[in-house]
Amino acid sequence: MDIKNVAKATSRVMASYLTYQAVKVVTNQLRETNPGEAVWLSGFSSTGKIQDGEAYLDELFQAKPEMAFRVMTVREHLAQEVSDFLPEMVRSNIQQSNMEHRRQYLERVTQLNIPDSSSDTESPADSD
Repeated sequence: MDIKNVAKATSRVMASYLTYQAVKVVTNQLRETNPGEAVWLSGFSSTGKIQDGEAYLDELFQAKPEMAFRVMTVREHLAQEVSDFLPEMVRSNIQQSNMEHRRQYLERVTQLNIPDSSSDTESPADSD
């Protein structure tokens, strides 16, 4: 396992996710101040290109550079704000999730299937 490559891939995914969150923040801000721009950004972002944050920003720079700068500024701010909490939260969430999955699995494999005795035997009234 190449931990360095896993870390790089995780970092790219996080950057794309923070780009997505930044677009949500900017869109909400624009709804208050410039509804037309909010509609434009929503439409631009709804085509699926936002899955790759860097490719999205490249396209946004071509369409509206000022909007791309705004999204990048918000993305950087979000990254700074969450970076203190993220490592411990990720570890804790994964540990809790793994424990829950293990518990559910253990419950499934240890359940006893006791047949319902009343449905297997014929009642005396039915035999007459």
